Amino acid sequence: MKNMNTMMKQAQKLQKKMLKTQQEMAKKTIEATAGGGMVKVVANGAQKIESIVLEKEVVDPEDIEMLQDLILAACNDALNRSQEMVSAEMGRLTGGLNIPGL
Repeated sequence: MKNMNTMMKQAQKLQKKMLKTQQEMAKKTIEATAGGGMVKVVANGAQKIESIVLEKEVVDPEDIEMLQDLILAACNDALNRSQEMVSAEMGRLTGGLNIPGL
């Protein structure tokens, strides 16, 4: 029974650390670019897009599809990098344990 209590306390500590880490990750940002830096997207550790910056030269009314593709590529790259950042941090916290949902 003592072993179970120790294990529960450890699990509660880990849960608190994970919550704190998630809150800290939400404040960190990742920048991704597309089109040689013509499109810049910033995402945070909560996988939310914070900003999109377009250089004037990339805006061509005759080629809206290209601009859409560049924005989509930069957004997807920013979100992927954000997820990798959070996964790496959570992996350090859990000691490499594969916990579902993280």
